[in-house]
Amino acid sequence: MRRSLSTIASSRNPIGTRLQVAPRSGILRYIRYQSTVPAKPSPLAGVRVLDLTRVLAGPYCTQILGDLGAGVIKVEHATRGDDTRAWGPPYAPRKDGKPGPGESAYFLAVNRNKRSLALDFKAAEGQAIVKALARTSDVLVENYLPGTLAKYGLDYETLKAENKGLIYASITGYGQTGPYSDRAGYDVMVEAEMGLMHITGERDGSPVKVGVAVTDLTTGLYTSNAILAALLSRASTSQGQHIDMSLSDCQVATLANIASSVLVSGKRDGGRWGTAHPSIVPYEAFPTSDGSILLGGGNDRLFGILCTKIGYPEWASDERFVTNEKRVEHRYILVPMIGEETRRKTTQEWLEIFEGSGMPYAAVNDVYDTLHHDHVLARGMVKEVDHEACGPIKLVNTPFKFSNAEVSIRHAPPTLGEDTNDILKELGFTSDQIDSLKAEGVIA
Repeated sequence: MRRSLSTIASSRNPIGTRLQVAPRSGILRYIRYQSTVPAKPSPLAGVRVLDLTRVLAGPYCTQILGDLGAGVIKVEHATRGDDTRAWGPPYAPRKDGKPGPGESAYFLAVNRNKRSLALDFKAAEGQAIVKALARTSDVLVENYLPGTLAKYGLDYETLKAENKGLIYASITGYGQTGPYSDRAGYDVMVEAEMGLMHITGERDGSPVKVGVAVTDLTTGLYTSNAILAALLSRASTSQGQHIDMSLSDCQVATLANIASSVLVSGKRDGGRWGTAHPSIVPYEAFPTSDGSILLGGGNDRLFGILCTKIGYPEWASDERFVTNEKRVEHRYILVPMIGEETRRKTTQEWLEIFEGSGMPYAAVNDVYDTLHHDHVLARGMVKEVDHEACGPIKLVNTPFKFSNAEVSIRHAPPTLGEDTNDILKELGFTSDQIDSLKAEGVIA
């Protein structure tokens, strides 16, 4: 007969862990032993995150926490896993040659530094496992519609009663309150409804979405910031809290100066400007003979440098262009004049011309060129890791760089259920009990 989870959890410490009291919080948590001691500590070493998210905003948030050193347990559907495991092609091929598509590039992008627990929390036994993990976790992140997890006893109020220090972050499309709170929200819909799509695209063209799901990503960033703030707060209060994050709120927040201009002026926004800037000229992409180059004449001095470098220094003293205000007024004269000259040379030739001038400039690269860019590689932003099923794969690296802390890709994105056995053994389950749960379809 299977022992209850509460009995198992209290009978002994999990295998390969030590029991530790979190500083100031009084909350017990389990921290896995590391086989080697890093030269520098990770900022979030010892913080445990229970990840009940899927797709992008939530996994991006928890990946950030994992990059910073937190131990992240990703709870996935027992048979299909995170939705994005099936979002391909492309897929990283399996190294064993077995049939199947391998691992999707989408999933690999936002799930490093995590362990995977394949589990059905609609089953009572699955709910009990999640609750046991929540008791010893510092943070739980979920992205289900409001009220969904309450049906399984996995909502904040229920888990708070068992772990007063738990920081519980909910990510939804429209938040826990408001007239749209029960509405599913996806990045592209929120980009459209909350203003971003209206200001993105060519001046005379149709509205377009940003090339990556930027609202999901900014929501993940905001949520990770909120979690870090809550951890700091808990250090002095010993109390966790519920964090209500929504794509809609984060999208409104990141309208930044455009939103401020509308609020100050009381007028509608200026619409789409392509790569141009509504109030700085020239500040946009210009055509070259083989591509495009971005030039930023952000003030009168820089405009003078631009004019000199393209061979027309007299433009800097032209009455139509002598100040930024004049250049904005006459942008439809000046911009084509610059473009006519930039077309005469290749992008590389212009890069060499502007090198060392103090003028802001950049080639407009595609993603392949970006990932092979000398500076990107010198900064260590592409890293090869060994994946359990696919062997060596390349990932975009974490951007964090600390002078007195170590962050790295410690764990390749996991295969579905790769760590199920280990995690349950840490909770005190025997091999027979784990086999029984697998036979019942509770775990995989």
